[in-house]
Amino acid sequence: MALTQRLELKQGQALVMTPQLQQAIKLLQLSNLELAEYVETELEKNPLLEREDPDAGEAESGQRDAHGAGEAIDDAAPLDKTLATEDFGTAADLDAGHDDLYTDETRTERQAGATPASDQPLTDWSKTGPGGRADGDEDFEGTLAAETTLKGHLESQLGIAALPPHQRFIAEVLIESVDEAGYLRADLGELAERLGTTREDCESTLAVLQGFDPAGVLARDLTECLALQLKERDRLDPAMKVLLTRLDLVAKRDLAGLSALCELEISDISDMIAEIRALNPKPGLAFGAEPVRPVVPDVYVREGADGTWHVELNSDTLPRVLVNSRYYAEVNKSARSKDDKNYLTECLNGANWLVKSLDQRARTIVKVASEIVRQQDAFLTHGVRHLRPLNLRLIADAISMHESTVSRVTSNKYMATPRGLFELKYFFTSSIQAVNGGEAHSAESVRDRIRELIENERDDVLSDDRIVTMLSADGIDIARRTVAKYREALRIPSSVERRRLRQVEVSDAAQ
Repeated sequence: MALTQRLELKQGQALVMTPQLQQAIKLLQLSNLELAEYVETELEKNPLLEREDPDAGEAESGQRDAHGAGEAIDDAAPLDKTLATEDFGTAADLDAGHDDLYTDETRTERQAGATPASDQPLTDWSKTGPGGRADGDEDFEGTLAAETTLKGHLESQLGIAALPPHQRFIAEVLIESVDEAGYLRADLGELAERLGTTREDCESTLAVLQGFDPAGVLARDLTECLALQLKERDRLDPAMKVLLTRLDLVAKRDLAGLSALCELEISDISDMIAEIRALNPKPGLAFGAEPVRPVVPDVYVREGADGTWHVELNSDTLPRVLVNSRYYAEVNKSARSKDDKNYLTECLNGANWLVKSLDQRARTIVKVASEIVRQQDAFLTHGVRHLRPLNLRLIADAISMHESTVSRVTSNKYMATPRGLFELKYFFTSSIQAVNGGEAHSAESVRDRIRELIENERDDVLSDDRIVTMLSADGIDIARRTVAKYREALRIPSSVERRRLRQVEVSDAAQ
C-alpha cells in the first residue's frame, strides 16, 4: 500500500483548561483558611489587586473595581456553563474521604413539583473580610503565648542531665524522633547504624531519657509506656509484668483468663486493672498542643418566622479583593515596550478573573447548600432519624451542575445549623432499603437507631441478630453484617463483651 500525504478537516469538541479555569476550579475546593492564604499569595504577585479598605467610601470602591465589573475578560463568561457540564475529576476524586457516598446508586424520587434552589443575584462576596477578621483588627491569635512543646520539655531536662557528649548527641536525635503522643518512632538498630554508634549506646541513652518527665515518654509501644509509669509508682511487680503481656485480655475484661495467667484471685486482678486504667496511654499529649482553631462555618442556616429555612453565606470567611483599575490606567499610559503592556494586560485579566472566581465560588456554595437544606429539611426540623439518603448526583441534577463540581464545593466546607455544626459531606449518606418497598432510610439514621437500642438495653443484652429483628419490625431491611459494621463504627463492643462488662459491674457493685 502506497504512503501518501494529505490534509483532512475534522470537527470536534474539547475542553481547553486555561490557567484561569484551573484557578476557578481550584478555588471551589479550598477551605476558608486555604482561600485566605491563596488570596494573600495573589495579592503579593499581582500589583493590580488590593484589599478593600473598609473605611473607604462606596463611590471610591465602585470606581476601583469598575473595570473588573464592566470589562471582565472574554473567557470568564462560560464559567457557569463549564462547571455545570464538565467532569474535572475521576470517580475516585468524587468519593474520596466519604466511604458510603456511592455504596447505593439508587436515586431517591424527588417530590413532585420540587424546584431547584433559587439562583437570584447575590452580593459580591469577593469583597468581604478575610478569615473572619476585618482589615486593621488585631490578630489576637498571634498574641497567644506559645505552650511548651514536648520536645522542648525533654530538651530542657536533657540540659541538666549528666550525659557524655556522644550520648547527648544520641539523646537529641531520639528526642527528635518522638511523636506528639510521646512514643519513640525510630528503630534503634537503624538509628545506631546511621549515627555510626552501637545499639548498646542507643539503649543506654534511651533508658536515661525514659526517666524524664512525663512518665512513660519515649516508650516504643503501649506495654512499655504503661510499664514505665508503673515503675515510677513502684508497682511494677512480677504479676503486673505478666498482666502487661496480655493487654488484649485486659481490654476484654477476661478476669478468669488473667487470674489463671497471673495465678491471683479475681479481686486482685480487678485492682490491677483499675491501676492500669488510671495510667496515661499517651503522656505526650499534655505538651505541645497548639491553640485550637475553631471550625468557622461557611454557611449559616436559620429558621424563618414562616417556618422555612434560610441559607446565608458567612461573608466573614471570604477575602476582600478589588481591582485597582485607576492604577492600571496610569501605569498603562507610561508603558513603552510591548512586554510591559502584555504584563499589565495579564495582571488585569488575572485580577478580574480572581474577583469573578471568588464571586462564582460564593454563589455555587450557596446554591449547593440551599439544595442540601431543601433535601434535608426533615433533619433540621426533627433530628437525625429523619436524615434522608442523599448522593452527589441528586444534588447535581437539582441545581444543573456536574457531580465533580458538587464534590469540590462540599469538601472542607461547614454548615452551622440549629442542630450543630456539620461538614457538608455529612448530609450525603447511602440508603438502606425499607421493608415492603417503603421509603428508604439513610445510613446515618440507622446508625443512630442502633446506638439508641444498645443504650436502652437492660438486663437482656441485644445481639446483632436481635437488633436486625427489631430494625426489621421498624421497616428497615438490613443484614446482620451491616449491623456489626455500624456498631463497630460507633465503637460499641459486641454483645459478648458487653455482657462480660455488665457482669463485672454487677460483681463490683456487690462488693
